[in-house]
Amino acid sequence: MSLSRSKAHDAPFVGPRWWIAAAWLAVALVAQTTVMHYVQFRGAEPNLVLVTVVWYAIRVDTRRAAAYGLIAGLLLDIVAGQTGGAWTISTTAVAVIAGMLSRGFFADSIPLVSAITGIATLLDMLVFWVVRAFEGYPSGLGWMHAHEAAFQAVLNVALMALVMSIVRRFDTSLA
Repeated sequence: MSLSRSKAHDAPFVGPRWWIAAAWLAVALVAQTTVMHYVQFRGAEPNLVLVTVVWYAIRVDTRRAAAYGLIAGLLLDIVAGQTGGAWTISTTAVAVIAGMLSRGFFADSIPLVSAITGIATLLDMLVFWVVRAFEGYPSGLGWMHAHEAAFQAVLNVALMALVMSIVRRFDTSLA
């Protein structure tokens, strides 16, 4: 009896193809860095990259979710500059948690995905600012960032619900 796992026993991959996920991430990153600054509410803006990471993470296994979150976080750190890897750590953690939260549920449930998106947004901002605090960022602005994170969670939930509703409307395979 062999202790190694056979490829025949692995579950088939059911998530989106890698090039589709990469294209969505690229579009989200470009839109986040160019357009989303104009869509602010009380200092918070929807985070398209985070919404894309959650969308991917709820459809794949934890390992793939972590890899996608790691890549998305690295790209955010590269674009943002001087964040010291905080986006990489927080986005990877969010991808893993979102992937774990969605196990056993349908990935097309708007209430479930909206709840996961809200939790993911708050967790993302919490981990990001904790990492920044370890890097020496002053902690005196904590309440301001907490309020911003709450508004961003609401915006991200609304964005995810809107996107899922539009996809449902035009996707004939879900009808």
